[in-house]
Amino acid sequence: MHLYIAEKPSLGRAIAAALPGPHQKGQGWIRCGKGSQAATVTWCIGHLLEPAEPARYDPSWKSWRLEHLPLLPKQWLLMPRDSVKQQLTVLKALIRQAEIITHAGDPDREGQLLVDEVLEHAGAKVPVKRILINDLTPAAVTRAVNSPRDNSEFRQLSLSAQARQQADWLYGINLTRFYTLSYQQQGEQGVYSVGRVQTPVLGLVVERDNAIEHFQAKPWYRVEAQFHAREPDVDQRPFIARWLPDENYSQYLDEENRLLDPSVAQAIAASVEGRPGQIVESRFRDRREAPPLPLSLSVLQIEAGRLYGMAAREVLDTAQSLYERHQLITYPRSDCRYLPEDQRQQASQVMQAISRVAPALEPLLGNLDSGRKSSAWNDRKVDAHHAIIPTTRGSTRALSDAEQKIYGLVSRYYLMQFAPDAIHREGRLTVQVQEHRFRATETAVASPGWKTLQIHKRDTSEPAEKAPLPRLDKNEPVVCSQCAANERQTRPPQPFTDATLLQAMTNIARFVADPELRKTLRETDGLGTEATRASIIETLFKREYLYREKRFIRATAKGKDLIAALPDAVRTPDRTARWESTLEAIRSGEADAGLFLTNLRTEIQELIHRAPSGQEHTGPRQGVHCPKCRAPMVEREGKFGAFFACTRYPKCKGTRPIEDNAPEDGTGQKPIPCPHCFSPLVRRRSKKGWFWGCSNFPACRQTLDDNNGKPAPR
Repeated sequence: MHLYIAEKPSLGRAIAAALPGPHQKGQGWIRCGKGSQAATVTWCIGHLLEPAEPARYDPSWKSWRLEHLPLLPKQWLLMPRDSVKQQLTVLKALIRQAEIITHAGDPDREGQLLVDEVLEHAGAKVPVKRILINDLTPAAVTRAVNSPRDNSEFRQLSLSAQARQQADWLYGINLTRFYTLSYQQQGEQGVYSVGRVQTPVLGLVVERDNAIEHFQAKPWYRVEAQFHAREPDVDQRPFIARWLPDENYSQYLDEENRLLDPSVAQAIAASVEGRPGQIVESRFRDRREAPPLPLSLSVLQIEAGRLYGMAAREVLDTAQSLYERHQLITYPRSDCRYLPEDQRQQASQVMQAISRVAPALEPLLGNLDSGRKSSAWNDRKVDAHHAIIPTTRGSTRALSDAEQKIYGLVSRYYLMQFAPDAIHREGRLTVQVQEHRFRATETAVASPGWKTLQIHKRDTSEPAEKAPLPRLDKNEPVVCSQCAANERQTRPPQPFTDATLLQAMTNIARFVADPELRKTLRETDGLGTEATRASIIETLFKREYLYREKRFIRATAKGKDLIAALPDAVRTPDRTARWESTLEAIRSGEADAGLFLTNLRTEIQELIHRAPSGQEHTGPRQGVHCPKCRAPMVEREGKFGAFFACTRYPKCKGTRPIEDNAPEDGTGQKPIPCPHCFSPLVRRRSKKGWFWGCSNFPACRQTLDDNNGKPAPR
């Protein structure tokens, strides 16, 4: 028997429809054909197996105790998910009967793993093939079924997904327990979840909110001058040009090259007004702009958020419905923006389908050339899946408003590939007046080309095109008729929206301090994956770290408190960005998954057992408590060196010098938990001698006698 294993029932039904009949449906399977052509199609329902809970490794790990951390399993266990145990039983029985198996998981990292782990769990010994299905229309599924590859080719993809799964378990379980228990020592309630992706995303929002909260507007000055030609026989149209800062004025500029000193601005204006100058640069050209590439999921979510205010999760769910239920678009969880070259053969059919599903786009099709080849068609840049595009399927049922919007966006970006380039008319004049330079620019769209397919927001107008510049040649003499220094105010950054937060997650390199890492990350996927970014944002809302303020996303007090207590290694995107880079290297065979996990175990041990000295910002220190509120303290770096600060900052601003925290008990041993509240015990001396008291005093007044440098048993 030939057994096909799909990722989900909808894909299983599509595969069965592409196989010869007759079809017989059973509980969790479809049998197709007869005799030598017989095959059975079955499916997973997402992950049928999941990483075991800590208690499966050690019953004592069920309770959350600081002394148990870190939790480091020696051998990984997978357990059946309770909600899908019946389907797992069906798969195991069918795998035992199979003579050949075809893996039909989704064409991505997780899709590869979730079928592979079932095959390993069931002890499959027969040959396994792999098919990649990006399009659920019958013709596309048939092509995929007839083009199987060996599943061993995707072994590294599976190892990458498995490393991600195990690393997330190690990181999330250990740090969530560590920080939750630390906060409970302060009297806080609830779980303080920490994750390698969700926490840096929260950190981005907190940092933006803090920047807005502490923003102070500052004046800056733009020097603008009006010029016209001195010779009467040339173009006499006046033009406005802006002063160009240079290194001679660097002490008066901010990091964005804005002039901050009003007296300097006025002096520049006075020194050029009425003075002659000369054109030192004259450049006029028509610039061609190729159409943007078709959409990946992230770009689709960003565009839908920008144009329609749709949340990332809503966009993903809508796209998934168009893919599975309507079969109108290809696989939506794609991180690729390129298309296989042989797909161009279907361009006319896809255009016809678009005209039926989205009649409003039909008038735009007349200006398109289905034979045109844009840079999107590139086999070398297509791996497991390609860009999201419409299928050849026409409309079979009514679409919701959200589905129409998403289908329209996907269709427009596809149709742009067959439209002419846009042509921009650009001009630049640079004027030299004494030691100062001024620049004027001109922009206009000479021919819109593919831009006729763009959607513009209704509530905002397009920036006005700049007036045409006079056609003056280099070395042409001009005169400054007037010049002024106009005061402006700096503006705070805008809070994140769904669209801008997704952009930040996708282009995470610009939020990374390390220049070498930033350079590397420009080529990687950023924070999270195409399929997970929406759920990461939603998780932060569910855990009460974020809230919505109209269209803006803001951090709650709980989210701000957590980020304030975390070390830089946890709250910044550098670590998780390195992870994604390493996971991609594992996928390509350039990195070792075992070494990646070994290094991670060491890092987690360092985070929990205190980071090495000199680190700018460490986690809560056991045995080091705030002199004001007795909460745990963290080591921070200030302008006068390292010091301990309260983890409840800014609610509590208690600090303590590092030298004050030398061990007072003379034992040098690891902290011992209080038998009452589990805070660390501290050895103290009274008039009667040594005793042990709770570090959470006065909230906890537990004391124990001293027995040769150790707490005496009660």
